[in-house]
Amino acid sequence: MKATFKSEATRARIHESALAIFRERGFEKSTMREIATAAGVAVGAAYYYFDSKDAIVMAFYQRAQEEMAPSLDAILSEEKTLEARLRGIIAYKFEYFSPNRALLGALSGHVDPTHALSPFSSDTAAIREQDIAFFQRAVKDSRVKLPSNVQPYLPRLLWLYQMGLILFWVYDHSPKQTRTQILFDKTLKMILVSLRLAGMPFLRPIHRLAGELLEVIYGEHRI
Repeated sequence: MKATFKSEATRARIHESALAIFRERGFEKSTMREIATAAGVAVGAAYYYFDSKDAIVMAFYQRAQEEMAPSLDAILSEEKTLEARLRGIIAYKFEYFSPNRALLGALSGHVDPTHALSPFSSDTAAIREQDIAFFQRAVKDSRVKLPSNVQPYLPRLLWLYQMGLILFWVYDHSPKQTRTQILFDKTLKMILVSLRLAGMPFLRPIHRLAGELLEVIYGEHRI
């Protein structure tokens, strides 16, 4: 029991030391040797707990998902409208990631889906799907009605919307990221108005085209 506690403490120390170095020096320039030195362990010990810098970042992603889940569950349970749920989910993530805004900036260059740390990669698929599930609940419980060829894609589109906002927020140097808050407020209102109009009969030709486009984007279109 004592050995396990010590092992967990060592792993946590290495992890926190690594994140601090990533914030300060950037992900690419940091080395496992620097991380080990900062954590007060041998390089071999650092590799014992994390076989690479990528593994450290993946642990950060996973921990964030686990820690946020209870609060996101509470938001979805307490709020009744799609607007309130989306505002709650995204605002909470801004708050949660605020201490690590510089770290997210250091990692933001890894958007290529072929990179393991990309939010669009196969390596992060499980974390991504868990996050999209919160948007699925927000849509389903709010009883949003859309054409059948578009409805299944809405949670994923809302997740992408969230990712775009977070990226903007990472690089927003306005006081207290005021520009991000304005962008969030205005674009969310635009989305909600668009969803209310989506059921109008005169938009059916656009529904068909939108559905076909989404099939292509998500690789479900037969080429």
